[in-house]
Amino acid sequence: MHGLSLIKLARWSVRERCLAAAGFVVFCVALLAAGRGLASGAMGEILRVRFGGDAERTRVVIDLDRTTRGQVIQAGSDGHVVLSLAGVSPPDRRSGDGHGLVRDFRVAGAGAASRIELDLATSAEIERRFLLPPGDGVAHYRYVIDLKATGRAPTRSTPRADARTARPAERPLVYIDAGHGGRDPGAQGADSRESAVTLAAALALKQELERSGRYRVRLTRDSDAYVDLYRRVAIARQAGADLFISLHADAGADPATRGASVYTLSEQGAGRAVREFTRGENWQRSLNLPGRDASVDRILLDMTQRATQNRSAQLARTLLGELEGADHPLLRRSHRDAGLAVLLAPDVPAVLLEMGFITNPEDERLLNDSRARRRLMRAVAEGIDRYFREPAGEVQMAGTPAGAN
Repeated sequence: MHGLSLIKLARWSVRERCLAAAGFVVFCVALLAAGRGLASGAMGEILRVRFGGDAERTRVVIDLDRTTRGQVIQAGSDGHVVLSLAGVSPPDRRSGDGHGLVRDFRVAGAGAASRIELDLATSAEIERRFLLPPGDGVAHYRYVIDLKATGRAPTRSTPRADARTARPAERPLVYIDAGHGGRDPGAQGADSRESAVTLAAALALKQELERSGRYRVRLTRDSDAYVDLYRRVAIARQAGADLFISLHADAGADPATRGASVYTLSEQGAGRAVREFTRGENWQRSLNLPGRDASVDRILLDMTQRATQNRSAQLARTLLGELEGADHPLLRRSHRDAGLAVLLAPDVPAVLLEMGFITNPEDERLLNDSRARRRLMRAVAEGIDRYFREPAGEVQMAGTPAGAN
């Protein structure tokens, strides 16, 4: 068990729940009003185009005075990224120099839309894109495009791309965290300890993922060793993990309670993560932020955190879908949120999977049966496959708790 005390600390007070609900209602009203303006044919305006990051990952931020819908026309494989933004007109300045992966950009009118053209300095792909509504001290909308270098040679020739230095794109790095270990055995079942159950599951999941040949896989521990909770997250971030999954076995006072669940980071936990992260030195550098303006970097950090939360929620949904399809028992409310330490990385999508209740006789039997464990981890691996196959997509950030379903 990951610690009931941590979950209690992450629960919202009544006042915080009321404030969150009120904020969500205000956002929905504003969004509907903006949507009506867009539907009526009134044109908004692109205020400016901004860049951040470096030659590995570059963030493009398009400031808007109203909401928009984006459509990808070219995705970057040919050295260009082209998008159409509906209902907004170009700014006075229609072109300029880029930054990082973007060599230069142009904005042109295209009927009732604007066409954003990004010329790339090297081959890259769209990692995610999303629309942020006004908030956090920012009075306008922001359409965000995150670009990631692929390491592949571009399909067109360009004097700025050196094919000799191009390297094959690395496979996604998945970090598997076996909960507890060493002096922290976790929850106790009738015949087993949580730390042993999670390690066996982590080794089985690693085998499943490596068998596909699509991933690089690492473990936070591969023996009965104690690893600090915050250290588990730190080593995944330092390694540049693309995904972090922490495996646990739940416990409860009622032995009849059984079923799996998935935790993602709560809104309260996300705020705490940002506060703690910005207390450290050189935090901008660790996120590849420009580092020239602390207020701008804080906004970019918040945007990164929200995008990470969204991707984590997407991973949770795919995992639960695969578990349900494999007839693995689930809790009635199987998607939950909390401010758990292993979920706090602002830039690594992360989930905590409670595989079942070790205090339930049938769940404990399944968790300790090697064949049942392989079936469970195969379903988890298929969920991870689906997560990486499905694009990040375009997401409307509503600021609701990840486990509110």
